[in-house]
Amino acid sequence: MRIGHQSIAGKMSYQGEASLTSKNAMTQEALPYTFYQATELEVNQACDAAYTAFVEYKQISPEKRAVFLENIADELDLLGTDFIDIVSQETALPVARIHGERARTSGQMRIFAKVLRQGDFLGARIDTAIPDRTPLPRPDLRQMRMGIGPVGVFGASNFPLAFSTAGGDTASALASGCSVVVKAHSGHMLTAHFVAEAINKAVEKSHMPKGVFNMVYGNGVGEFIVKHPKIKAIGFTGSLKGGRALYDMAAARPQPIPVFAEMSSINPMILLPEALNNRAKQIAQQLADSVAMGCGQFCTSPGLVLGIRSPQFSTFIDTLKIMMQEQPTQYMLNKSTLNNYRSGVEHLCSYHGVEHLAGKKQDNEQASSQLFKADVELLFKGDPLLQEEIFGPTTIVIEVDHQEQLYKALHCMQGQLTATLIADEQDLLEFASIVPILEEKAGRLLMNGYPTGVEVCDAMVHGGPYPATSDARGTSVGTLAIDRYLRPVCYQNYPQALLPDALKDSNPLKINRLINGRQEPSV
Repeated sequence: MRIGHQSIAGKMSYQGEASLTSKNAMTQEALPYTFYQATELEVNQACDAAYTAFVEYKQISPEKRAVFLENIADELDLLGTDFIDIVSQETALPVARIHGERARTSGQMRIFAKVLRQGDFLGARIDTAIPDRTPLPRPDLRQMRMGIGPVGVFGASNFPLAFSTAGGDTASALASGCSVVVKAHSGHMLTAHFVAEAINKAVEKSHMPKGVFNMVYGNGVGEFIVKHPKIKAIGFTGSLKGGRALYDMAAARPQPIPVFAEMSSINPMILLPEALNNRAKQIAQQLADSVAMGCGQFCTSPGLVLGIRSPQFSTFIDTLKIMMQEQPTQYMLNKSTLNNYRSGVEHLCSYHGVEHLAGKKQDNEQASSQLFKADVELLFKGDPLLQEEIFGPTTIVIEVDHQEQLYKALHCMQGQLTATLIADEQDLLEFASIVPILEEKAGRLLMNGYPTGVEVCDAMVHGGPYPATSDARGTSVGTLAIDRYLRPVCYQNYPQALLPDALKDSNPLKINRLINGRQEPSV
């Protein structure tokens, strides 16, 4: 079996050089497979194939698209233990975590299949004609949403399944009626290969147009995807630098396109006095475990902890120091991630106004959990050090003098994916006015929980104001993610025969619709 080919309209392409290798994340040994660098021509062919497929795919019924997504889920679930071992080798993630992530990935496909069958995502609205209205008659107006066009998807390193080749961006784009061109992540190319094979099997089984899914490998190919005129949107999960570069590139196109990028979040946790007074040790243990979970390689890892100066907060910090010091070292996703983490820790250690509190000495093989304390004045001054995520098991504690200073510190923070309150009943009475501040700053507000853990469901928001994401109006997790790849289209005075099924009087899809401002009775 040849490995590492581009997948273009269901066919293999080997036009580039066999110059890419994937490594065992723990031993750094090259895995015995070769991957081909995509050429610009191959990327263009993939984007053209995606557009050709989109023209047909957008007209396929929601029910058939739902079956397609379910077939993808089935194929992913059929990937055996050899596949799980490959993912673990490429990412150093434990086997149990990979099994869970695979279930989440196939589960995402199935939950979007349910969305398609419900039909609400279409947003069907009908205002029937009023020909005798004065002074002017009203035309017949019918609106629904449809796929925006081919989507370029950039997978994440930290979720090789749930946020990558068949991840949330791909699932929501396919659900919306869009085709996709995936840029395989360089950190887990072999994983991407087998997932792409599973998707292609589902394409065949479901009789979908061949170019509905395409995938390319290589360095520098992202620019070709973003700039291709047939690509109409981008989904990205990664660093602030990478996401901003794609955003700027897309905005500079002759025809700008939206970029839905999840980028950087430090996910502040606010520890309120009464909660600390009642359960400081428990909070310290739970926080340490959350910071170290998955070696801190979650986009919702708590990177900043704020509390009001008090004996209880001092005791909490002392307890947290012990617990962070006791955290075991862990392998990171790859050597590059480890090097970046080590550089970030070294930078913090040498930064004026920052004190290292706990953590084993960082080595060249595994990451050590680290705890720092920073002067709140750095936050007031807008120091970027306290605004940018350190990807790894590190968190920073900030001590403020009083409630007003806490509010000021929160106002100084940039956009976040999450913001967490650790509070008891008395705290909620005294600090109720903190909630409107947090609503401005984050997409998900937690109470007495820890942000490491994102449920895939209808109500989830995994997004937030910049720089957490490039567009705070959407989410990359949950069923609302489909909205990013839809646009409204209005039909005026169209004959029934030419209307989409969702807008016909007969309503063949039997979906909920808004007619003349009223909800249509359930069918």
